[in-house]
Amino acid sequence: PVPQPAESPPKDLKADAPTVLDTIEVTAQRRKQKLMDVPLAVTAITQDQIESRGITRLDDLNSLAPGLQVSRSPADTTISQLTIRGSSQINPAIYWDPSVGVYLDGAYIGKAQGSIFDIVDLAGVEVLRGPQGTLYGRNTVAGAINFITREPSGTFSGSGSVDLGTLGDKVYRASMDLPRLWIADITLGVRSERRDPWVDTTPTSIADGLNDRHSDGAHLATVLDLAEGLEALYRFDYSKTDQSSVFLQLYRSGDANLAPYLSKQRRATADINSPSTEFADVKGHSLTLTWAAMDGLTIKTISGLRKVKWIDQLDLDGTPQDVAHSKRDTDYEQKSQDLNFSGTLGAFHYTAGAYYFADDGFTNNPIHVEIYQNGQRVPLDLDSRYGTHSKAWAGYGQADWQPLDPLTLTAGVRYTSEKKDLDRLFGFSSQGGPYTYYINDNSSLSSTNLFKANGVKYTATTPVASVAWRFTPEVNTYVRYAEGFKSGGYNGEYSDVQGTPSSNQAETNTPFRPEVQKSLEVGLKNSFLGGKALLNVAAFRNKLTDLQASIFTATGAAATVVRNAGGATVKGLEVESAFVLADGTTARLNYAWLRSSYDDFQDVECDNATPQKNCVRGNFAANRAFVHAPHSSYNAVIDSELWHSGWGTLRAVADYVWTDAFFTYPYQLRQVDDAKQAAGDTEVPAYGLLNARLAFTGIPLGGTRLAELALWGRNILDEDAANNFIDFGAAFENLTVANFVEPASYGLAATLRW
Repeated sequence: PVPQPAESPPKDLKADAPTVLDTIEVTAQRRKQKLMDVPLAVTAITQDQIESRGITRLDDLNSLAPGLQVSRSPADTTISQLTIRGSSQINPAIYWDPSVGVYLDGAYIGKAQGSIFDIVDLAGVEVLRGPQGTLYGRNTVAGAINFITREPSGTFSGSGSVDLGTLGDKVYRASMDLPRLWIADITLGVRSERRDPWVDTTPTSIADGLNDRHSDGAHLATVLDLAEGLEALYRFDYSKTDQSSVFLQLYRSGDANLAPYLSKQRRATADINSPSTEFADVKGHSLTLTWAAMDGLTIKTISGLRKVKWIDQLDLDGTPQDVAHSKRDTDYEQKSQDLNFSGTLGAFHYTAGAYYFADDGFTNNPIHVEIYQNGQRVPLDLDSRYGTHSKAWAGYGQADWQPLDPLTLTAGVRYTSEKKDLDRLFGFSSQGGPYTYYINDNSSLSSTNLFKANGVKYTATTPVASVAWRFTPEVNTYVRYAEGFKSGGYNGEYSDVQGTPSSNQAETNTPFRPEVQKSLEVGLKNSFLGGKALLNVAAFRNKLTDLQASIFTATGAAATVVRNAGGATVKGLEVESAFVLADGTTARLNYAWLRSSYDDFQDVECDNATPQKNCVRGNFAANRAFVHAPHSSYNAVIDSELWHSGWGTLRAVADYVWTDAFFTYPYQLRQVDDAKQAAGDTEVPAYGLLNARLAFTGIPLGGTRLAELALWGRNILDEDAANNFIDFGAAFENLTVANFVEPASYGLAATLRW
């Protein structure tokens, strides 16, 4: 019902506000279930929370689910670094696969590049914690994130909003549902954002400001009722970003010439000498066909196509000196097809299906660096290009059996087979001389034809099993065992100018193995106080084998290698709680406790304490940092209806996220080998962010029209912390650059709904 203005002064209707928590349904097991019934750790973020907390992109989710860490890749706002329960992927290159599977309306998003984009008409988010290798497949070794957009209603309705902020923010949104056209329901949404740079540049800098925002997005969804029980749902999402890059601020360096540009506090002015831009053009299509074939059987297909054009240009040293700059130009395309059958048969509920995925990507990555030799900087230009190709198929099945009312037994398995290929070219020019090519098709010093790796095939079987016991309708407990794996591949960026063509090609032609995780989880889901409170607790112990470590070598080139370093043990405790403190006032608190350690970390290390600097290969697990794994993190939210009447509702939301300190690279904890980086030099300090929103909602304007006015603030405490780094190591006099948390900002939003 639409609230109408009262004929007399409105009375306080706060007593009519909801007095219990909403019942939440999720699709974590590929079918709709109550969150209470799902025997795994799932965080569900509803559309109401999305709107009140301003969630529009992947990086808005950082720490909103226990154990979830979302960072942007250094210098880029459209590349994600995702971690759940200490399992992560930090390399932005397209030959890497993520540890956390990201899905938009059931279609997989394959790479980190372009994974942070404006999601228009976002209706819900589900964060599945722990391996999801059975129903979701490869690259869900840590978990999965499902983004769900709004489906059309079939009635004429819509909304529009304008959002203005103190950093020059201007955000415009519009969404409209059309009345039913024959068999079709259609919805269309658009979003546009502009923001001034909050880092100014000097008159001599090439870039005209840094850290601005310039993005546009769109969403189209169409539901077609093709026949009785047969429905087609087509979705199209589009996002374009064309802006300056994030300022890579000089944080540390042993070069005295760079000392004037050093700072460990956030700077608002930059002096740089190379272009700094970021461009991402993302187009996604998905088509879901659902057929209710008979009672107890539904057949569904999800077809996905996604194309990404991505470019950045970076001043890697953050100074006006020509120490390091680069460009990455990527074209990427992926296709996926999922066919599944689900239904019930007596006491059994089953899901089974087949899956296919293929992708093709190529990156051209020219780099200029000045390496240090005998205290002098020597110019070096690198011609680095790499392409990756994957094909994977899988068959999967999972069944729930309820032999007794309180008991549910679940078992499932997935078999995956995939093939990986790599194209590679690497050459270098020293001090402006001719290029020498170390990696190409035939080792010719002048050839520019791509070297092709042999190709590698991997197979994996990932089971799941759980036992759930429902003590009462409000108390559910479970024990869950699950496995997942992250795909292997090739070191697409390997480059060593101090090596030989044969050593470079041998390393490029040697694949790294998939990473496997085995997880045991015990959980409790409890609703009490008559639905006014809930408490979900999960304790887990994970074992990782063939752990993939991304190691930035910078041995004469800005290169990263991937090593199967060994194994690790990760254990933790996660708590999610919500309480109705008073009618219309809800408090939520999520907390994660995490302990991560390597069991085995194979590396070569030289001991500086010995005259000969003895170098040995061995297990250095005790002296390596575990990345993106803070010991503690929490999120606290207070959501209160302060006043409610026929004229509208005054609502306040305060949202605080705190994260303990964590390391960003798997480097030495204690400096033993001065040729290797120290983890403490790139440790993100503990910090918290406070956001708030005060809104007057549901203001009646006559008919079905409602208005909303809101004041908002982000990073209200103006936290000033470095939140990501690049450490170039000893070959660059330990040059380290950092990104910083955005400064405090405030704004006003106005919305009209009809």
